[in-house]
Amino acid sequence: MKVKALLLLSCAVFFALVAKADVRSLLKKPMAWFQGDEAKTLAANVLSQQSSFGDWPKNGDTTLPYKGVATDLHGTFDNGATINEMRFLARMFEATQDPKYRAAFFKALDHILAAQYPTGGWPQSFPPRQDYPRYITFNDNTMVNLMEILREIATQPLYDFVDKERRAKAQIAFDSGINCILKCQIKVKGVLTVWCAQHDEKTLEPRSARAFELVSLSGSESAGITRLLMSLDQPSPEIQTAIAAAMAWFEKAKLTGIKIEKRDDKTAEKGYDSVVVPDPNTPPLWARFYDIQTNEPFFVSRDGVPRKNLADISYERRNGYAWYGNWPVKLFSDYESWRKKWQQ
Repeated sequence: MKVKALLLLSCAVFFALVAKADVRSLLKKPMAWFQGDEAKTLAANVLSQQSSFGDWPKNGDTTLPYKGVATDLHGTFDNGATINEMRFLARMFEATQDPKYRAAFFKALDHILAAQYPTGGWPQSFPPRQDYPRYITFNDNTMVNLMEILREIATQPLYDFVDKERRAKAQIAFDSGINCILKCQIKVKGVLTVWCAQHDEKTLEPRSARAFELVSLSGSESAGITRLLMSLDQPSPEIQTAIAAAMAWFEKAKLTGIKIEKRDDKTAEKGYDSVVVPDPNTPPLWARFYDIQTNEPFFVSRDGVPRKNLADISYERRNGYAWYGNWPVKLFSDYESWRKKWQQ
């Protein structure tokens, strides 16, 4: 009985550790770990969560076994889904040479390549739905994430197992994505600014998404796009112009002298409320959304009506969305290094 109890305890501890894992946290494990039993158990779980199209669902732990009906699995590129599962499978194949990991990786890669629009962008998921997820999706860095893994596949030794044709297609897709980004950059009165969180897949015009995500200049997503452009070697004059314009906009759009406090409020649903308070010593912030014509920040409840102040929207939206952030702050120091390197 004691031996049995110890075995049960050991299994419980093992599966508790497995349950606490997530794909992204596993990517820095050493090669020897990917050859072991724990990695293979987690990899089997990841494979169980891959949809029939080749992608993975979002907002869940894909290192846990899928226990539902396979046809109910709905994958996406949103919220970082699919990308890290692919990186994990690449490491599993490198460590084990087991062809099932390569096959699953290729299925995901082919899905991403098929999902790219002729204009160079990607929808939030594929096949695209008829509502806003069909738009070219910069929101939550969706398109940037896809482009980063395509560049990795095209250039990094880890992906030498990928055939030359697919690696070439990955590079072509990445380059097409860069062209799309340049064409999507919004001009206001003839001046380049930044990007909206979504753009039309055909016309490339800025588009709304959910009721509280209106057409705007994005202080968040534009930071990720600009960082991607700054990572390019031998940037063309067009790319350099795009980066300089975005940085000028970030400088113009920064908000100083305020900070966001979560004040205790026992009467509120979450026990606190987000409040904008003055603070002359705090670092700058940027709003999530800016009016394209006035460059003024705005905030929106689920009624879809833009308002000038965070305090003017519903409690639920005020405390359930990232309305302010420091997304571009590190770009400024990196931009100086970038200029010295490429704009001599």
